[in-house]
Amino acid sequence: MKAEILCVGTEILLGDIVNTNAAYLARELAAIGVPVYHQSVVGDNPGRLEAQLRDSFGRSDLVILTGGLGPTYDDLTKETAARYFGRDMVMDESSLRSIEAFFKKTGREMTDNNRKQALIPEGAVVFQNHCGTAPGLALEAGGRTAILLPGPPREMQMMYETGVRPYLERLSGQVFLSRTIHIFGMGESAVEQKLRPVISKMENPTAAPYAKTGEVQLRVTARASTSAEAARLADPAVQQLSEALGGVVYGVDVGSLQKAAVQALRERGLTAATAESCTGGLVSKRITEVPGASEVFGCGVCSYANGIKEKLLGVPHAVLEARGAVSEETAAAMAEGAARLAGADIGVSTTGIAGPGGGTAQKPVGLVYVGVWSRWHREVLRLELARGQAEEREQIRYLASSHALHALWRTALMYQKERVDETVF
Repeated sequence: MKAEILCVGTEILLGDIVNTNAAYLARELAAIGVPVYHQSVVGDNPGRLEAQLRDSFGRSDLVILTGGLGPTYDDLTKETAARYFGRDMVMDESSLRSIEAFFKKTGREMTDNNRKQALIPEGAVVFQNHCGTAPGLALEAGGRTAILLPGPPREMQMMYETGVRPYLERLSGQVFLSRTIHIFGMGESAVEQKLRPVISKMENPTAAPYAKTGEVQLRVTARASTSAEAARLADPAVQQLSEALGGVVYGVDVGSLQKAAVQALRERGLTAATAESCTGGLVSKRITEVPGASEVFGCGVCSYANGIKEKLLGVPHAVLEARGAVSEETAAAMAEGAARLAGADIGVSTTGIAGPGGGTAQKPVGLVYVGVWSRWHREVLRLELARGQAEEREQIRYLASSHALHALWRTALMYQKERVDETVF
């Protein structure tokens, strides 16, 4: 099965929105072993869309389209696909009832043009929309399959996970199972070089590294006739690869650094607090993105001003005068101050120069200190996060927050209750 992704929307062509749907679908299709050889974008024009469908099906047997399923006059993806496949449009009563129920639930008035969204090409398979109004659908004929999904990423992703992925697995007659190894502290090229002798020989399962901002994910995918058999193939490979990588692996299928940190704290009955300068609350934001973070997170202090560092966190005035706000000593004092303020087991701090200005020869843009304080482990990391690129302030801040979360995770893992003095302060 060869796949192509076709995203519909003039707003994508104009650059008004970023085409995240194509990236998501490419990753998901790769995870179930469906190769994607082409991606295309076409505006809201039925003639150009039909021409693109002819081109796409000339080289692919599966085309997944996103966008153009809305209620307005320029949402014509279904109608164009129906014309290409030679199908009439018919009212799908089940979809109509779902749309009516959605408007009733949200307390909004349903307008006449919303009925248009319940019209589908005759004989299409319908995918329910669990967080919107536009249903998705699949059309098959002559060895060709078109899958139409809504444009809003939240709706599209939910529909893919609940409807399209099972549909594709049935179509292929196989079950695909993926495990993700999360890596921090080793780049994509280093991961690939270290594991190349192993992964180059793997056929089922397969493994491939993917670079993320500041970290790497290694996706292991197995295919089999059942989920259980796929798991039996994938799990030993995951263990082998994780052991080969060693300490840079912070989890398998954990989702993110913040989820791994919160999970490590929760499992050990620990709490944390943050004190941030250059990251401006980004560390605490990422922690509180995780459901249930309130069980382990006491507070976050955004201590941009030196006066706040002194008054709230207890950073000695002499340290700020002699060593400056961006220093190992200040980071250490901030971490301890955050823990004391919240009565937390672990305090984590960030202080640095995110740029674009403010750097010196001694303290350049990108210099960041991450401090960790606990009763069983204390350290300060000195990081140089600039990469010589333009407009990298946000990347420096994000990388600093990732290092802070990773330090929090590592410190939680070091905790051994029987070896720690139970006197808090």
